[in-house]
Amino acid sequence: MTMLKIALLQLAPAGSIAGNLEKGIAACRRAKASGADIALFPEMFSIGYDIYDRPAEEWTAEAVSDGDRFVCSFGELAAELDMSVGITFLEKHVPGPRNTLMLFDGHGKCALKYSKVHTCDFDAEAALSPGEGFSVCELDTAEGTVKIGAMICFDREFPESARILMLEGAEVILAPNACPMEINRLSALRTRAYENMCAVATCNYPDSVPDCNGHSTVFDGVAWLRDEPGVRDMCILEADGSEGIFTAEIDLDMLREYRASEVMGKTYRKVRAYGPLTSI
Repeated sequence: MTMLKIALLQLAPAGSIAGNLEKGIAACRRAKASGADIALFPEMFSIGYDIYDRPAEEWTAEAVSDGDRFVCSFGELAAELDMSVGITFLEKHVPGPRNTLMLFDGHGKCALKYSKVHTCDFDAEAALSPGEGFSVCELDTAEGTVKIGAMICFDREFPESARILMLEGAEVILAPNACPMEINRLSALRTRAYENMCAVATCNYPDSVPDCNGHSTVFDGVAWLRDEPGVRDMCILEADGSEGIFTAEIDLDMLREYRASEVMGKTYRKVRAYGPLTSI
């Protein structure tokens, strides 16, 4: 049985980049002690997603490069712990910074870098530059190679995000988050997992952070099993609102067998009818 253990670091920010670095490192060590293969942070952890109620020029000035000590420290830690780390940060970029995830493998190498495509341009994130696309990496873990993709928060509201990742081979989608996870947003995550036969792991901030409420989740993407009657609940983890490290194990063998034999995903797509998706 091939089990991928993901630790969702549902942490409150410490109030500074240096404090978030220190707190994040300590949380990763705790995740490793719990046996995690991947540790995932909530959205834009470098500044604790502190972008509201202050001028854009103030918080955008806190952007760091992907070679900054804040980011590289997690690469070094990943190598030390032999555990993959998905760290999130406000990345320096012109004309505006980006909302970025870097996934380091257990050797400390960057396996995947993703910047949020669907920025919340109706709000403070209008000051950001959106990412340019979605990609998938082959992540080397203790459980073997796993195909990983990423989307961030508002990306989940666009079916195209997870669909592209599925078409590129993603088995597991990492989804950093910073907003209240209520029934509709949770349903969107469940749907992305269901329609693409992908596991989706979402890490949010706890309810002590303004406009967040915890409820980080993992949906394993397997809606039914042939040797079991009825359907199954794909939600294998839903945290409460508290601060903490929440872990779940994704059964990769079960997921891969399901993807090989079932009808969701790309099996019966009718691509010829989808023209309006890119022309309207």
